[in-house]
Amino acid sequence: MPARITLAPEIAEFNARVTEAWRSHPALSSLSFPDARAVAEIVRRPWREGGPAMARTVERRIDLGEGALDVRVHVPVAGRALPALIYLHGGGFTYFSLDTHGRLMREYAAAGGFAVIGVDYPLSPEARYPLALDLIVALVDWLEEHGGELGIDPRRMAIGGDSAGANLSLAACLRRRDAGRPQAMRGMLFNYAAFTGACSDEAEAQHGGPDAVLNRDEMTFFFENYLSDPAQANDPYACPIGADLHDLPPALLVIPEADLLAEQSFLMAERFAAAGTAVHSIVYPGATHSFLEAMSIAPVARQAIADGAAWVKDRLAD
Repeated sequence: MPARITLAPEIAEFNARVTEAWRSHPALSSLSFPDARAVAEIVRRPWREGGPAMARTVERRIDLGEGALDVRVHVPVAGRALPALIYLHGGGFTYFSLDTHGRLMREYAAAGGFAVIGVDYPLSPEARYPLALDLIVALVDWLEEHGGELGIDPRRMAIGGDSAGANLSLAACLRRRDAGRPQAMRGMLFNYAAFTGACSDEAEAQHGGPDAVLNRDEMTFFFENYLSDPAQANDPYACPIGADLHDLPPALLVIPEADLLAEQSFLMAERFAAAGTAVHSIVYPGATHSFLEAMSIAPVARQAIADGAAWVKDRLAD
């Protein structure tokens, strides 16, 4: 068995503090989903405090015909329509919110000089596949036509997210491609992406286990919440690990070295390249799943945010 990777000291501190915070509450398995989400908000609250101020923040509920989505647009500078990154938060399709990821979105906006559109998509298991994805695809369609109402330039958009949010980002681009729609996105940002619920024995042995930030049992739980039927594990829009990856926007894969899901990103980097889709991968030593949330204490998290913001900014340039 390969030895476990030595974590960056600040990432080890972040993980220990988050673990201790979880332990101060009842086990999530003993709580209803709404109560479990309330605990998750409390545990993550210290890590979203501070960060850059925005020129303005726009809250909007958008009627998409088949449903509605709340969005929060972080605008770093005033006075003109900005390019935008649509950002979908992680949390295993089950937890987290615009609030838990608010600072991360503001950090991207400030570093890249573009607007960041946070999306409050419906969570599982109350909203199973494909409801959230359907609404996200409809939102991209809406932004192409009406993005100017939010102060963004709809000709210059990218999409991305972390973990489950990365899954939804890729799936939205796949759905639009397969529907014959022109790609509205200039790039796809994938932070420690969850492209499937399946994890190898090797990944679980090296990076998982009960004390890990993310382990195989949790991945199984999250995808059981998300999928309407186990057979959907073979649906490329639900688990894009098996999707045809041709004719997609350029992709950046942010890969923590000590993450259960790193193997998925390494595989997808090979598959993007084989399909002719431009792809760039960056591995962050000593980092784990969710490491970007440690931005207030961890240089490796700040570097990854700066790298992602610079890459998106380049994709969105005139």
